[in-house]
Amino acid sequence: MAFSVTFLVLFLISIGLPLFSAIGFTAAMQFIHSGIDPTVVIVELYRIASAPTLLAIPLFTLAGYVLAESKAPKRLLNLADAVLGWLPGGVAIVALITCALFTCFTGASGITIIAIGGLIYPILNKQQYNEKFSYGLITCSGSLGLLFPPSLPLILFGVVASVSIDKLFLAGILPGLLIILLLSLYAVKQDTNRTVRRSEFSWRKVLNALHNAKWEIPIPIIIIGGIYGGFITAVEASSITAFYVLIVEFFLNKDLKIRTDLYPVVRNTVQLVGGIMIILSTSMGLTAFFIDAQIPQTVLIWIRSVISSKFTFLLLLNGFLLVTGALLDIFSAIIIVVPLIVPIAVSYGIDPVHLGIIFLTNLEIGYLTPPIGLNLFISSFRFKKSILYFYRVSLPFLAILLIALLLITYIPSISLFLVTLF
Repeated sequence: MAFSVTFLVLFLISIGLPLFSAIGFTAAMQFIHSGIDPTVVIVELYRIASAPTLLAIPLFTLAGYVLAESKAPKRLLNLADAVLGWLPGGVAIVALITCALFTCFTGASGITIIAIGGLIYPILNKQQYNEKFSYGLITCSGSLGLLFPPSLPLILFGVVASVSIDKLFLAGILPGLLIILLLSLYAVKQDTNRTVRRSEFSWRKVLNALHNAKWEIPIPIIIIGGIYGGFITAVEASSITAFYVLIVEFFLNKDLKIRTDLYPVVRNTVQLVGGIMIILSTSMGLTAFFIDAQIPQTVLIWIRSVISSKFTFLLLLNGFLLVTGALLDIFSAIIIVVPLIVPIAVSYGIDPVHLGIIFLTNLEIGYLTPPIGLNLFISSFRFKKSILYFYRVSLPFLAILLIALLLITYIPSISLFLVTLF
């Protein structure tokens, strides 16, 4: 049954039907075939729409798009450069951190590569970093922030899997830092090949960068401090953040103008969130059919008869998710795959919060995985170079990310330490 449903969805997509239409049509047909009123799909749509945590998605997305259109990325880049640029590999580390911070708000690696890649590459080039390293770094960095709060994929995973978003926000911090640390060590190694003298640390430069970015600096404090200080919920944090960012970029920094810039920002937000919501609602309708037909239980029994080891299951799960991440965008992958794998993973004793971090780490790497990783194509378009060229330059970074994935997968405490602590 599961295979026939999957085949029908793939066939409908292959003939040009939008993803949400293919999923919704399949769900309705399956319910009709089973003698059940297909309005169940609409019931699921209403259930998702009434979920209180769902409000965080459009609000954080709006904040991310406002920051993307403003000069905030340049100010944050200058701040990171002033603080870390004097270190061995400092400029490359600055690029990693800036991209991660930016992506965690926008939730989209493509926006990061297009918006910040053009700022970072000239700096790396001026510092005489190897061209292949520079392009690989930018391509890899596009998706680094997906594990940090208030990442949109973290929120969406929590909604779909019925897992605490607050716990996912905490769980993603150490794995995200681990990935940046491993990539930073590689950047330090690359620094030995440069002949250019590193910039000297300057308090004046730091204070000037702090002054310029003074309105952006409080944003993570508002989100993380507010939620884990017990003052606000994740939804309240999203509304406060969106309001704060609008005031800062439109009225305090005056990077944007209401008359010319507000409409494009809101339009882009609505397009992204609307696409996610319509896929989410139809997918939950299909998930309802799967549950009614006891498909997860059937798949679980089959998998348990073939795989008895938790270690082996996690290895195969990673392989499956890497392929999924390379084939689907992260939002579609979460919505379609998560409801099926969560009960199976839980049966192997895997914490749902830990599973969420494994899932998103795989999809983060999927953006960089040949032959159709999304970041590879975006970088090829942005920098006007062959896609095969980006296959080659991304391989060292892909290897490092896979090492981080293995550590995150098989050492659950990396994800769960902060969750347990708080």
